[in-house]
Amino acid sequence: MLTKRDLLRSAALAAITASTAKSVPVHAQTSTDRPGFFKANDIAEAGFIYGLPIVMNYAVMYAYAVDRNSGQFKAPFNQIKNEPNVFTYKDTAIVTPNSDTPYSFVWMDLRAEPVVLSVPAVDPKRYYSVMLCDGNTYNYGYIGSRATGSEPGDYMVVGPDWKGATPPGIKKVFRSSTQFSVAGYRTQLFNPDDLDNVKKVQDGYKVQTLSAYLKQPITTAAATVDFPKIDKELVKTNFFEYLDFALQFAPAQENEKEIRAKLAAIGVGPGKTFNFKDLPLEQKLEVGLGMKEGERKIDEAVATVGKDVNGWRISSLPGDSAHYNGDWLKRAVAAKAGIYGNDAVEAVYPLTRSDSDGQTLDGSKHNYTLTFAPGQQPPVNAFWSITMYDGKTQLLIENPINRYLINSPMLPAMKTNPDGSLTLYIQNKSPGVDKEANWLPAPNGPIYLVMRLYWPKTEPPSVLPAGEGTWQPPRIKRV
Repeated sequence: MLTKRDLLRSAALAAITASTAKSVPVHAQTSTDRPGFFKANDIAEAGFIYGLPIVMNYAVMYAYAVDRNSGQFKAPFNQIKNEPNVFTYKDTAIVTPNSDTPYSFVWMDLRAEPVVLSVPAVDPKRYYSVMLCDGNTYNYGYIGSRATGSEPGDYMVVGPDWKGATPPGIKKVFRSSTQFSVAGYRTQLFNPDDLDNVKKVQDGYKVQTLSAYLKQPITTAAATVDFPKIDKELVKTNFFEYLDFALQFAPAQENEKEIRAKLAAIGVGPGKTFNFKDLPLEQKLEVGLGMKEGERKIDEAVATVGKDVNGWRISSLPGDSAHYNGDWLKRAVAAKAGIYGNDAVEAVYPLTRSDSDGQTLDGSKHNYTLTFAPGQQPPVNAFWSITMYDGKTQLLIENPINRYLINSPMLPAMKTNPDGSLTLYIQNKSPGVDKEANWLPAPNGPIYLVMRLYWPKTEPPSVLPAGEGTWQPPRIKRV
């Protein structure tokens, strides 16, 4: 019986034979400074799992802060961009985007000096959060309703090597593990008529470099960076080139030394110049097959992440460096399932692709219902929502009523059943005018549903600990 390695070897030998017939040099066969075929294959697999969140983050940063023609551009580094609306199907840079809260973004360049984030006083009834996420996709700090309260304040974000003093007036210092980082602001919108009030809150978000905050002249300037163009097609062949580029801004942490050393063996890392296009065919096979296996493992782990609770997968994936503790697969799964997700204490994300019988949700074949029993809606301090995504792309879908989710602020306009329960209709076509208030439009194909519980309650009933809490989401039933 052929093992997987035998099959890989056969594929490699066949490719090498073909390349030799075409007189393509295969330098790796005699190279003494590169690992053997299977070792390099394993390194590429491990490197893909380790590097996927880093490359995904770079792609978003490039679209949002570098490429003004990306169609997704927000603002240059160290400038905030307030979105005076929620995300729609037109927003494609981030998978599983949140359409509950108008976003604000600031991509921070921390190489020359820290950045100061100032927030205004916010009505305690309005949830808001500022999530700090670095190039390693570590959530290294929070400002907002849960973390710091509703009072105004100035907070300083510093790079990995910053050693300066903390100025008076700064409430807290947050340290990024990378030189580029993002602050993602979520400001609760109660209803469409509430948008002007959200804008007023957003107007109070201020971003300044430390020198500007102190009203001092700039003493140092960061060097200009030639950011390589990235898109979905380029990343397929240039993945390790992007990882190679991004790692120069991410000093190695103690738990990264082993994987960084392995990557260096195939030419990836600060000071290296990995170029997939220039590799001989055998080496391309080494890397390509390893990446493919890494991707398979991530996708498999995404499908089985967390604990199955009534058909919903509930986990506590995102977190800081200590949370992942060198578990690169866990970090990759968090990014693939929904990059820039919150820590469980800030938000929990039950997600599903299956109905109560374990069958794949598909809007082209079936209609579905989801019913919350009386008093059994998600227990949260802020609010909850259920968002519909295309099962293939994990993006929001265009639909006739421009509704991408159902959330708790919408409850007053929804209809309850005679016993006080709440039924949502999940289907591609309208369930009828009398039920449309409770309709969550589905794609004409595979469905991916994500529930968001913002600031989940910790006392019973609670979804926490994630997957083991006393509150459980109801099953999705096929009509």
